[in-house]
Amino acid sequence: MNIQARKLLLIEEFLRISDESIIERLESLIKVEKKKHISREIKPMSLTELHEMIDQAKFDKENGRVVLHQDLKRKVKSWK
Repeated sequence: MNIQARKLLLIEEFLRISDESIIERLESLIKVEKKKHISREIKPMSLTELHEMIDQAKFDKENGRVVLHQDLKRKVKSWK
């Protein structure tokens, strides 16, 4: 059975639940598992990577590839 079929079966089963405490426990479980998944995906940056990013930022600043804070705020306001 593929993942899409399993999801559909899970949704069907979830829709049959009438006990609110079960739904609350499922919501809690989903939140906990999402946090675990995210924390596994986040990997610390190496010192070399940090230095490379700092060097790139300095290079960008020296070559005028920066956006002033005020300009960025104005630009973001125009997105709304």
